[in-house]
Order: sequence, then C-alpha cells, then structure tokens
Amino acid sequence: MQDVADQLLAEAEAAHPIECCGILLGESERIGAILPAPNVHPDPAVHFEIDPQALIDAHREAREGGPQVIGYYHSHPNGRAEPSATDTAMAAGDGMVWAIVAAGRVTFWRSGDAGFDALPYVATPR
Repeated sequence: MQDVADQLLAEAEAAHPIECCGILLGESERIGAILPAPNVHPDPAVHFEIDPQALIDAHREAREGGPQVIGYYHSHPNGRAEPSATDTAMAAGDGMVWAIVAAGRVTFWRSGDAGFDALPYVATPR
C-alpha cells in the first residue's frame, strides 16, 4: 500500500495547482494500483471529474478479467485530506473507496448511504 500512497502523493504534487484524479484498482479491500485519469471538470483547480472514457475503459477491462475498480482518488491541492461538502454530494453511496490526497498525506474513505466513513489507513511519504 505504501507504493500506491507514494504514487498518489507524487501525482498530486505533479498536478498542483489543479486536482489530480483517477481510479483505484485491486481486489476486495486491497488497492494494488492506481490508474491516473484526466480531470475534465471545467474548474479543475477546485473540483474534479474523472474522464468518463477512463472509467468505461477501466470497467471494461475489469469485466474481461483485469483488475477490479474498487474506488477513486483525487487531491485537494489547498485543502484537507478529508471529503469536502462537494465530495459528499457527488458520492454515490456505493461502498467504493475514495483516497484523498492533501497536505502531504493520503486518507481513505468508504462511500456509504450516510456519506463517508473513514477507513483506518493514512499514508505519508516514506
């Protein structure tokens, strides 16, 4: 998991000052890789929208036996490593994992019916 966290931190740093975003791939509760995706939101400095084609491609590959889509990630370049009000409004409540990168750390959350639940993982740079 530390390798994934290091990749997320590096991606957020490279994308700064806009929000990076992408897809978390793995199995069940294990994140094995990230799939960076273009942030296609009209205001990427304060919002994110994963390129829909990247989502379609990732789900298609999963159906064909590739790694499963277990969640999403994005950064808060000038914010906190926790879901924002916008994140909560956008979340589908589908049990997917969300990783949020901010302030040099990565936190993990599960999207549920009542919003987000913090997962017991926080990653910082090695």
